[in-house]
Amino acid sequence: MMKVNSTVKLNFPKIRQLARAQVQALEMTAEALHTEVVQAQVIPRDTGNLQNESTFVDYSESANGKVTIVSSTPYARRLYYHPEYHFSKDENPNAKGKWYNDWLEGGKYQNFAVEAYKKFYRRLTGV
Repeated sequence: MMKVNSTVKLNFPKIRQLARAQVQALEMTAEALHTEVVQAQVIPRDTGNLQNESTFVDYSESANGKVTIVSSTPYARRLYYHPEYHFSKDENPNAKGKWYNDWLEGGKYQNFAVEAYKKFYRRLTGV
């Protein structure tokens, strides 16, 4: 019977760099999605408060693999979950309820976040 010995050396600085890149790529992906949604002009807009000042990316849990796009106005939920409303098309011609549906599973841009994450991670790591 033949014995095989092997030695494994872990490159901890590189592992930490890759872990930091995961978090950074996640944050960049969330910001890219937020920008994409705003540029698609699907968020109902009257004064611009909901789209511009009150919708932002929350990075507070990014180290745990979670980022959130938050709309902090009291009326955001009502507008989002009532697509039957007749939204003004003056400011955003594509305004509608459930404005994130195009980027969710089954939507026409469902692969946007995955592809953006891959692109950002590769750029940050060179992998």
